[in-house]
Amino acid sequence: MHFNMPARAALSAAIALSALLAPAAGVASAASSTLSAFREAVAAAGDSFDARCRSHNRNYILKKYHWGPKFYTLRCATSTWGWKHIKLRHGWNSTMDRKIGAAIWSGDPNGRGGYSTYLRKCPRVEKFRTIIGTPGGKNDLLTAYNVDQPAFSGAAAC
Repeated sequence: MHFNMPARAALSAAIALSALLAPAAGVASAASSTLSAFREAVAAAGDSFDARCRSHNRNYILKKYHWGPKFYTLRCATSTWGWKHIKLRHGWNSTMDRKIGAAIWSGDPNGRGGYSTYLRKCPRVEKFRTIIGTPGGKNDLLTAYNVDQPAFSGAAAC
């Protein structure tokens, strides 16, 4: 099961609505059960990626991340690139998926053929990096991971 943005918005609305409609004593339990259902759905999405990769070859496209009209693909791949690599080396969950989407959609080019997001402080500190370009294709996601270092080693003072 894959959650796209409309599904996430609907789930958020359901959580908010359940909090408004539930009696005061049951608010916590209603929100807790809705949150549990969301966590199970996210786990199922990761499991479905596993299932799809087991039944398809390494070039199977699991997801497309868009940057305007252009898109970058996440393929099943191998232990050295793509989804299998990211899951094995960096962990896969909804947060990783969201960070990849944000880096590609609104991040800055990082000089490694991908996009990065940065903390808003000076000097700039890179917080997440994607690298694009694989044996499967030039617009495929090679890897994605958290980073905690200055963007440039000789960053100028602000």
